[in-house]
Amino acid sequence: MEPFTVSVNISMPREQVFEYLADIANHAEFTDHYLVDWRLTRVETYGEGAGARFRMKAPLNRFAWADMTIAELQPPFKIVERGRGGKFNRVKMMGTYEILEPHPGISRVQYTYETDAHVLSDLIAENLGGRAWTKGKARKALKRLRAILEEDRMRGRRPSVAAR
Repeated sequence: MEPFTVSVNISMPREQVFEYLADIANHAEFTDHYLVDWRLTRVETYGEGAGARFRMKAPLNRFAWADMTIAELQPPFKIVERGRGGKFNRVKMMGTYEILEPHPGISRVQYTYETDAHVLSDLIAENLGGRAWTKGKARKALKRLRAILEEDRMRGRRPSVAAR
C-alpha cells in the first residue's frame, strides 16, 4: 500500500503527547473503533520492544489478526512501529508518529502508515478499498486521540497482558 499521512493538532506540549504515544497500551484507547481484541506482548508497555496483537475490523477481512511493535523512539519527535498482518502474517506494516510543535503548547501529530504486500491477493484487497478504509479509520483515531488528551473523553479500554 502506498503510504498515507493523516494529522491533527492537539493543544498540549509535544513531550506529553510523545509520552502518551510511547506507551502502546494507550493505542487501544483511540483505535478501538477498528482495532479490537488487543493483547499485549509483554508486561512493559512503554518504549522500544513494547508490542501488541489485535484484530482489524475491516470489511471482508478473513485474516484479521495483526501485530505492531515499537521499533524506534526519538523523544519527543518520532515513534516508529513495525508489524505484520494478513494471511500467515505475510504483509509487513509500518506506522510512524511524528510530533511537531508549530507553536508553543500546540502539537501537530502526523501519522504515516504503509504496508508491503507481495502476494497478488493481498495487493488486490488493498487496492479494492483497503487503503481508503484504513486512512479513514486512522483519521478518526487521531481525532479521538485529540479528544482523549485535550478533554479526557472518548476513552476506550486499556488492555493488559492477559486482556480478554
